[in-house]
Amino acid sequence: MSKIVKILLAINLVILAALTFIYPHLMVGPGKLIPGHQALEGDCFACHAIFTGANSDKCASCHKPVDIGRLTTTGAVVLKPTTTSAFHQELMSQDCVACHSDHAGVKRFARQRQFDHALLKKATLDQCQTCHKVPPDALHKQVTGNCLQCHSQTKWTPATFDHAKYFVLDKDHNATCVTCHVRNDYSRYTCYSCHEHTPDNIRREHIKEGISKYDNCVECHSSGNKHDIEGGRDSDNNTKRRSDKNDDD
Repeated sequence: MSKIVKILLAINLVILAALTFIYPHLMVGPGKLIPGHQALEGDCFACHAIFTGANSDKCASCHKPVDIGRLTTTGAVVLKPTTTSAFHQELMSQDCVACHSDHAGVKRFARQRQFDHALLKKATLDQCQTCHKVPPDALHKQVTGNCLQCHSQTKWTPATFDHAKYFVLDKDHNATCVTCHVRNDYSRYTCYSCHEHTPDNIRREHIKEGISKYDNCVECHSSGNKHDIEGGRDSDNNTKRRSDKNDDD
């Protein structure tokens, strides 16, 4: 490569570098800004730092973390917040660009950002209802407490719980959730809320039948029908007893 070519190449690089700083919105602009930031169109360094890109510290110069979701950048009260409560104050770190991108860009190649619950403080993770509205369907109207008992924080649907896998809610068991799950604790259940059984009677009857494991009712009575006994640790004995009963009949 001749000396003249090298000089011309160097001149071109200098010109390109200069144009990038003079007209950044034309040289490297990734698209129009969101409507709320239109006043900053062309002023790249209002949000970006040289060589490091968008800077969360610059975001915080206008959007005070303590006011996000409560007050606008001009100090006016947010009349229609996007959530039922402000949650930015509960983030472990104020890394704005981890979730937000203010340029429209080329949508086909745009990086898809979404909120990551891992950014929240540990004490906030199980307080779902402070940000999310309770679904209005008949099931969720009965439920209070920790949504994580059925849902994950990566996807709302599908829920990880299928009631029929544990107990079939047939026409005889059309009860409210708290009837079986006292205080909305879905890690436990009781059948004594409706049935006339008592622990002593259950113990006496099951021992009489040779059943030693009787604490977990649905382990054997998956449909609530006392004659529909299946599964459980004593399933072999149960099968034999049903067979003997049929022979007697």
